[in-house]
Amino acid sequence: MKVLHCYRTFYPETQGGIEQSIFEMARYTAGSEVLTLSNTPGAVSVNGIPVKAERRWLSMASCCMGPSLVSDLYKKQADIVHLHFPWPFGDLSYLLGGRRRPLIVTYHSDIVRQRALGAVYGPLMRLFLNRADRIVATSPDYLASSPVLREFVDKVEVIPLGISESSYPQPAAKSVETLRERFDDGFMLFVGALRYYKGLEFLVRSAPGLPFPILIAGKGPEEKRLRALANSLGAENVHFLGHVDDEEKMALLHLCRAVVFPSHLRSEAFGVTLLEGMMAGKPLISCDIGTGTSFVNLDGETGHVIPPADVSALRAAMLDLSGNREKAADWGSAARARYEATFTGRKMAEAYGHLYRRVLTERADKQAVA
Repeated sequence: MKVLHCYRTFYPETQGGIEQSIFEMARYTAGSEVLTLSNTPGAVSVNGIPVKAERRWLSMASCCMGPSLVSDLYKKQADIVHLHFPWPFGDLSYLLGGRRRPLIVTYHSDIVRQRALGAVYGPLMRLFLNRADRIVATSPDYLASSPVLREFVDKVEVIPLGISESSYPQPAAKSVETLRERFDDGFMLFVGALRYYKGLEFLVRSAPGLPFPILIAGKGPEEKRLRALANSLGAENVHFLGHVDDEEKMALLHLCRAVVFPSHLRSEAFGVTLLEGMMAGKPLISCDIGTGTSFVNLDGETGHVIPPADVSALRAAMLDLSGNREKAADWGSAARARYEATFTGRKMAEAYGHLYRRVLTERADKQAVA
Protein backbone atom coordinates (compact mmCIF):
# COMPACT_ATOMS: atom_id res chain seq x y z
CA MET A 1 0.00 0.00 0.00
CA LYS A 2 1.45 3.34 -1.10
CA VAL A 3 0.26 6.43 0.77
CA LEU A 4 1.09 9.92 -0.46
CA HIS A 5 0.82 12.69 2.15
CA CYS A 6 0.40 16.22 0.79
CA TYR A 7 0.81 19.39 2.84
CA ARG A 8 2.05 22.91 2.19
CA THR A 9 5.14 22.59 4.45
CA PHE A 10 7.25 19.78 5.85
CA TYR A 11 10.65 18.88 7.25
CA PRO A 12 13.44 19.83 6.91
CA GLU A 13 12.32 23.36 5.96
CA THR A 14 9.70 23.79 8.68
CA GLN A 15 8.83 22.26 12.04
CA GLY A 16 5.40 22.27 13.60
CA GLY A 17 2.61 20.17 15.02
CA ILE A 18 1.14 19.16 11.66
CA GLU A 19 4.55 18.29 10.26
CA GLN A 20 5.22 16.14 13.34
CA SER A 21 1.88 14.39 12.92
CA ILE A 22 2.50 13.63 9.24
CA PHE A 23 5.92 12.26 10.12
CA GLU A 24 4.39 9.96 12.75
CA MET A 25 1.72 8.72 10.31
CA ALA A 26 4.31 8.06 7.62
CA ARG A 27 6.96 6.38 9.75
CA TYR A 28 4.60 3.58 10.80
CA THR A 29 3.00 3.04 7.38
CA ALA A 30 5.27 1.25 4.91
CA GLY A 31 5.28 2.81 1.47
CA SER A 32 4.47 6.34 2.68
CA GLU A 33 5.83 9.42 0.91
CA VAL A 34 5.39 13.15 1.42
CA LEU A 35 4.76 15.73 -1.32
CA THR A 36 5.17 19.36 -0.30
CA LEU A 37 6.34 22.83 -1.34
CA SER A 38 9.61 24.51 -0.42
CA ASN A 39 11.82 27.48 -1.22
CA THR A 40 14.56 24.91 -1.86
CA PRO A 41 12.88 22.21 -3.98
CA GLY A 42 14.27 18.73 -4.33
CA ALA A 43 14.02 15.16 -3.08
CA VAL A 44 15.31 14.19 0.38
CA SER A 45 14.85 11.44 2.92
CA VAL A 46 13.64 12.38 6.40
CA ASN A 47 14.49 9.48 8.70
CA GLY A 48 13.79 7.06 5.88
CA ILE A 49 10.63 8.79 4.58
CA PRO A 50 10.92 10.00 0.97
CA VAL A 51 10.03 13.68 0.70
CA LYS A 52 9.60 15.46 -2.65
CA ALA A 53 9.40 19.27 -2.48
CA GLU A 54 8.27 21.28 -5.47
CA ARG A 55 9.09 24.97 -5.70
CA ARG A 56 6.92 27.33 -3.69
CA TRP A 57 6.11 30.23 -5.98
CA LEU A 58 4.29 32.38 -3.45
CA SER A 59 2.43 32.30 -0.16
CA MET A 60 -0.67 34.40 0.47
CA ALA A 61 -2.75 34.31 3.67
CA SER A 62 -0.80 31.19 4.77
CA CYS A 63 -1.69 29.43 1.51
CA CYS A 64 1.46 28.21 -0.22
CA MET A 65 1.24 27.76 -3.99
CA GLY A 66 3.41 26.04 -6.57
CA PRO A 67 1.86 24.91 -9.87
CA SER A 68 4.43 22.15 -10.45
CA LEU A 69 2.94 20.29 -7.49
CA VAL A 70 -0.17 19.54 -9.60
CA SER A 71 1.78 17.68 -12.27
CA ASP A 72 3.88 15.87 -9.66
CA LEU A 73 0.73 14.76 -7.85
CA TYR A 74 -0.67 13.48 -11.14
CA LYS A 75 2.48 11.47 -11.92
CA LYS A 76 3.02 10.02 -8.44
CA GLN A 77 2.06 6.40 -7.91
CA ALA A 78 -0.12 6.09 -4.82
CA ASP A 79 -2.99 3.90 -3.65
CA ILE A 80 -4.18 6.59 -1.22
CA VAL A 81 -3.77 10.35 -1.37
CA HIS A 82 -3.80 11.85 2.13
CA LEU A 83 -4.20 15.64 2.22
CA HIS A 84 -3.96 17.79 5.32
CA PHE A 85 -6.51 20.60 5.61
CA PRO A 86 -6.66 23.62 5.49
CA TRP A 87 -4.66 24.27 2.34
CA PRO A 88 -6.79 25.65 -0.53
CA PHE A 89 -4.06 25.08 -3.11
CA GLY A 90 -3.87 21.47 -1.97
CA ASP A 91 -7.61 21.11 -2.61
CA LEU A 92 -7.21 22.49 -6.12
CA SER A 93 -4.16 20.31 -6.74
CA TYR A 94 -6.09 17.15 -5.92
CA LEU A 95 -9.07 18.16 -8.05
CA LEU A 96 -6.73 18.80 -11.02
CA GLY A 97 -4.09 16.12 -10.50
CA GLY A 98 -5.44 13.55 -8.07
CA ARG A 99 -6.97 11.34 -10.77
CA ARG A 100 -9.88 10.56 -8.43
CA ARG A 101 -7.68 8.25 -6.39
CA PRO A 102 -8.93 7.36 -2.89
CA LEU A 103 -8.71 10.49 -0.74
CA ILE A 104 -8.31 10.86 3.01
CA VAL A 105 -8.45 14.38 4.44
CA THR A 106 -7.20 15.13 7.94
CA TYR A 107 -9.11 18.22 9.00
CA HIS A 108 -6.72 20.03 11.32
CA SER A 109 -8.55 23.36 11.62
CA ASP A 110 -11.36 25.56 10.37
CA ILE A 111 -10.36 28.69 8.52
CA VAL A 112 -10.55 31.18 11.38
CA ARG A 113 -8.70 34.39 10.62
CA GLN A 114 -9.11 34.74 6.84
CA ARG A 115 -12.91 34.88 6.87
CA ALA A 116 -13.20 36.92 3.66
CA LEU A 117 -10.95 34.45 1.86
CA GLY A 118 -12.96 31.63 3.38
CA ALA A 119 -16.17 32.98 1.85
CA VAL A 120 -14.61 33.00 -1.63
CA TYR A 121 -12.99 29.62 -1.07
CA GLY A 122 -16.17 27.94 0.20
CA PRO A 123 -17.37 26.39 -3.11
CA LEU A 124 -13.93 24.91 -3.85
CA MET A 125 -13.64 23.60 -0.30
CA ARG A 126 -17.01 21.86 -0.45
CA LEU A 127 -16.27 20.33 -3.85
CA PHE A 128 -13.00 19.00 -2.46
CA LEU A 129 -14.48 17.65 0.78
CA ASN A 130 -17.31 16.03 -1.17
CA ARG A 131 -14.67 14.10 -3.12
CA ALA A 132 -13.04 12.78 0.06
CA ASP A 133 -13.65 9.14 0.94
CA ARG A 134 -13.17 10.04 4.62
CA ILE A 135 -12.56 13.22 6.59
CA VAL A 136 -10.69 12.76 9.86
CA ALA A 137 -11.23 15.10 12.79
CA THR A 138 -8.46 15.13 15.38
CA SER A 139 -10.82 15.26 18.37
CA PRO A 140 -14.52 14.77 19.14
CA ASP A 141 -14.55 18.34 20.48
CA TYR A 142 -13.54 19.77 17.12
CA LEU A 143 -16.09 17.65 15.29
CA ALA A 144 -18.82 18.92 17.63
CA SER A 145 -17.83 22.58 17.28
CA SER A 146 -16.92 22.88 13.59
CA PRO A 147 -19.77 23.97 11.30
CA VAL A 148 -17.89 22.61 8.28
CA LEU A 149 -17.34 19.17 9.76
CA ARG A 150 -20.99 18.96 10.76
CA GLU A 151 -21.91 19.34 7.06
CA PHE A 152 -19.99 16.16 6.28
CA VAL A 153 -20.63 14.24 9.49
CA ASP A 154 -21.58 11.04 7.63
CA LYS A 155 -18.02 10.65 6.34
CA VAL A 156 -16.14 12.01 9.39
CA GLU A 157 -14.12 9.79 11.73
CA VAL A 158 -12.15 10.86 14.79
CA ILE A 159 -8.49 9.87 15.12
CA PRO A 160 -6.51 11.82 17.75
CA LEU A 161 -3.04 13.02 16.90
CA GLY A 162 -0.14 11.20 18.50
CA ILE A 163 3.62 11.44 18.99
CA SER A 164 6.33 8.84 19.60
CA GLU A 165 8.75 9.09 22.49
CA SER A 166 11.40 7.43 20.34
CA SER A 167 11.30 10.45 18.00
CA TYR A 168 12.70 12.67 20.75
CA PRO A 169 16.24 12.66 22.15
CA GLN A 170 17.03 12.18 25.80
CA PRO A 171 18.33 15.47 27.25
CA ALA A 172 22.00 15.50 28.14
CA ALA A 173 22.72 15.74 31.87
CA LYS A 174 24.84 18.83 31.23
CA SER A 175 21.94 20.59 29.48
CA VAL A 176 19.62 19.82 32.37
CA GLU A 177 22.09 21.07 34.96
CA THR A 178 22.77 24.27 33.03
CA LEU A 179 19.05 25.01 32.95
CA ARG A 180 18.66 24.11 36.63
CA GLU A 181 21.43 26.51 37.60
CA ARG A 182 19.82 29.29 35.61
CA PHE A 183 16.10 28.79 36.35
CA ASP A 184 15.83 26.14 39.11
CA ASP A 185 13.08 23.58 38.49
CA GLY A 186 9.87 25.42 39.29
CA PHE A 187 9.41 27.43 36.11
CA MET A 188 6.39 27.53 33.82
CA LEU A 189 7.06 26.64 30.18
CA PHE A 190 5.55 27.55 26.84
CA VAL A 191 6.94 25.92 23.69
CA GLY A 192 5.72 26.75 20.21
CA ALA A 193 5.52 29.29 17.43
CA LEU A 194 4.88 32.83 18.62
CA ARG A 195 1.69 33.48 16.66
CA TYR A 196 -1.39 35.65 17.15
CA TYR A 197 -3.65 32.84 18.39
CA LYS A 198 -1.27 31.45 21.02
CA GLY A 199 -2.52 33.78 23.78
CA LEU A 200 0.99 34.78 24.77
CA GLU A 201 0.01 38.38 25.42
CA PHE A 202 -2.10 37.13 28.33
CA LEU A 203 0.76 34.97 29.60
CA VAL A 204 3.09 37.98 29.62
CA ARG A 205 0.44 40.16 31.31
CA SER A 206 0.00 37.54 34.02
CA ALA A 207 3.72 37.45 34.85
CA PRO A 208 4.60 40.58 36.88
CA GLY A 209 5.17 39.76 40.54
CA LEU A 210 4.94 35.98 40.19
CA PRO A 211 7.60 34.15 42.24
CA PHE A 212 8.85 31.91 39.44
CA PRO A 213 10.25 32.28 35.92
CA ILE A 214 8.08 31.94 32.82
CA LEU A 215 10.03 30.57 29.86
CA ILE A 216 8.83 31.13 26.30
CA ALA A 217 10.65 28.89 23.82
CA GLY A 218 10.11 29.49 20.13
CA LYS A 219 10.15 32.15 17.47
CA GLY A 220 7.46 33.79 15.38
CA PRO A 221 5.88 37.01 14.14
CA GLU A 222 4.67 38.08 17.60
CA GLU A 223 8.10 37.99 19.26
CA LYS A 224 8.97 41.68 18.92
CA ARG A 225 5.61 42.81 20.26
CA LEU A 226 5.73 40.38 23.17
CA ARG A 227 9.23 41.44 24.18
CA ALA A 228 8.14 45.08 24.14
CA LEU A 229 5.09 44.23 26.26
CA ALA A 230 7.22 42.38 28.82
CA ASN A 231 9.59 45.34 29.04
CA SER A 232 6.75 47.84 29.46
CA LEU A 233 5.20 45.76 32.26
CA GLY A 234 8.51 45.17 34.02
CA ALA A 235 7.99 41.42 33.69
CA GLU A 236 11.60 40.49 34.35
CA ASN A 237 10.61 36.90 35.13
CA VAL A 238 9.61 36.31 31.47
CA HIS A 239 12.48 34.84 29.48
CA PHE A 240 12.41 34.53 25.68
CA LEU A 241 14.61 31.60 24.69
CA GLY A 242 14.15 31.76 20.93
CA HIS A 243 14.28 28.58 18.88
CA VAL A 244 15.25 25.47 20.83
CA ASP A 245 16.24 22.13 19.33
CA ASP A 246 14.62 18.88 20.44
CA GLU A 247 17.26 18.11 23.05
CA GLU A 248 16.90 21.56 24.61
CA LYS A 249 13.12 21.20 24.50
CA MET A 250 13.24 17.88 26.31
CA ALA A 251 15.56 19.34 28.96
CA LEU A 252 13.06 22.18 29.48
CA LEU A 253 10.17 19.73 29.73
CA HIS A 254 12.14 17.60 32.18
CA LEU A 255 12.65 20.50 34.58
CA CYS A 256 9.50 22.65 34.29
CA ARG A 257 6.72 22.61 36.87
CA ALA A 258 3.98 22.79 34.22
CA VAL A 259 3.41 23.33 30.50
CA VAL A 260 1.38 26.47 29.83
CA PHE A 261 -0.54 26.60 26.56
CA PRO A 262 -2.68 29.76 26.61
CA SER A 263 -4.00 29.66 23.01
CA HIS A 264 -7.25 31.64 23.00
CA LEU A 265 -8.60 31.27 19.45
CA ARG A 266 -9.95 28.32 17.44
CA SER A 267 -6.94 28.47 15.14
CA GLU A 268 -5.39 26.24 17.82
CA ALA A 269 -7.13 23.03 16.90
CA PHE A 270 -5.20 20.51 19.01
CA GLY A 271 -1.80 21.46 20.42
CA VAL A 272 0.99 18.93 19.94
CA THR A 273 2.94 20.75 22.66
CA LEU A 274 0.32 19.49 25.11
CA LEU A 275 1.14 15.93 24.06
CA GLU A 276 4.84 16.62 24.56
CA GLY A 277 4.10 17.86 28.07
CA MET A 278 2.02 14.77 28.83
CA MET A 279 4.74 12.52 27.44
CA ALA A 280 7.19 14.23 29.84
CA GLY A 281 4.80 13.65 32.76
CA LYS A 282 3.95 17.31 33.36
CA PRO A 283 0.64 18.93 34.28
CA LEU A 284 -0.91 21.25 31.72
CA ILE A 285 -2.60 24.65 31.70
CA SER A 286 -4.75 25.33 28.64
CA CYS A 287 -7.85 27.29 27.63
CA ASP A 288 -11.35 26.10 26.84
CA ILE A 289 -11.75 27.17 23.19
CA GLY A 290 -13.99 24.36 21.96
CA THR A 291 -11.22 22.48 20.19
CA GLY A 292 -8.96 19.53 20.86
CA THR A 293 -7.00 21.26 23.62
CA SER A 294 -9.72 20.44 26.15
CA PHE A 295 -9.95 16.89 24.80
CA VAL A 296 -6.23 16.44 25.48
CA ASN A 297 -6.09 18.24 28.83
CA LEU A 298 -8.76 17.08 31.29
CA ASP A 299 -9.57 19.77 33.84
CA GLY A 300 -8.78 18.71 37.40
CA GLU A 301 -7.18 15.46 36.22
CA THR A 302 -4.22 16.28 33.98
CA GLY A 303 -4.18 20.03 34.56
CA HIS A 304 -6.17 23.25 34.61
CA VAL A 305 -8.54 24.25 31.81
CA ILE A 306 -9.31 27.94 32.14
CA PRO A 307 -11.36 30.55 30.24
CA PRO A 308 -9.50 32.00 27.24
CA ALA A 309 -7.84 35.44 27.41
CA ASP A 310 -8.33 35.53 31.20
CA VAL A 311 -5.20 36.91 32.87
CA SER A 312 -6.48 36.36 36.41
CA ALA A 313 -7.42 32.74 35.78
CA LEU A 314 -4.09 32.04 34.10
CA ARG A 315 -2.21 33.61 36.98
CA ALA A 316 -4.21 31.62 39.54
CA ALA A 317 -3.63 28.33 37.70
CA MET A 318 0.14 28.85 37.59
CA LEU A 319 0.26 29.88 41.26
CA ASP A 320 -1.73 26.76 42.20
CA LEU A 321 0.71 24.36 40.52
CA SER A 322 3.73 26.34 41.65
CA GLY A 323 2.63 26.21 45.27
CA ASN A 324 1.51 22.59 45.31
CA ARG A 325 4.29 20.28 44.20
CA GLU A 326 2.33 17.15 45.15
CA LYS A 327 -0.67 18.12 43.03
CA ALA A 328 1.60 18.95 40.13
CA ALA A 329 3.27 15.55 40.41
CA ASP A 330 -0.06 13.68 40.64
CA TRP A 331 -1.53 15.48 37.64
CA GLY A 332 1.72 14.95 35.75
CA SER A 333 1.49 11.21 36.37
CA ALA A 334 -2.12 11.21 35.17
CA ALA A 335 -1.04 13.15 32.07
CA ARG A 336 1.62 10.56 31.29
CA ALA A 337 -0.89 7.73 31.67
CA ARG A 338 -3.32 9.50 29.34
CA TYR A 339 -0.58 9.96 26.76
CA GLU A 340 0.27 6.24 26.85
CA ALA A 341 -3.39 5.24 26.58
CA THR A 342 -4.51 7.59 23.81
CA PHE A 343 -1.87 9.76 22.16
CA THR A 344 1.09 7.67 21.04
CA GLY A 345 2.26 7.92 17.46
CA ARG A 346 1.84 4.19 16.97
CA LYS A 347 -1.83 4.26 18.06
CA MET A 348 -2.53 7.12 15.65
CA ALA A 349 -0.74 5.39 12.76
CA GLU A 350 -2.47 2.08 13.41
CA ALA A 351 -5.87 3.81 13.31
CA TYR A 352 -4.97 5.42 9.99
CA GLY A 353 -3.71 2.10 8.67
CA HIS A 354 -7.08 0.49 9.41
CA LEU A 355 -8.83 3.43 7.74
CA TYR A 356 -6.67 3.21 4.60
CA ARG A 357 -7.45 -0.49 4.21
CA ARG A 358 -11.19 0.02 4.71
CA VAL A 359 -11.31 2.79 2.12
CA LEU A 360 -9.40 0.70 -0.41
CA THR A 361 -11.76 -2.23 0.20
CA GLU A 362 -14.82 -0.01 -0.24
CA ARG A 363 -13.43 1.38 -3.51
CA ALA A 364 -12.69 -2.12 -4.79
CA ASP A 365 -16.22 -3.30 -3.88
CA LYS A 366 -17.76 -0.35 -5.72
CA GLN A 367 -15.68 -1.05 -8.82
CA ALA A 368 -16.64 -4.72 -8.72
CA VAL A 369 -20.35 -3.83 -8.62
CA ALA A 370 -19.95 -1.31 -11.44
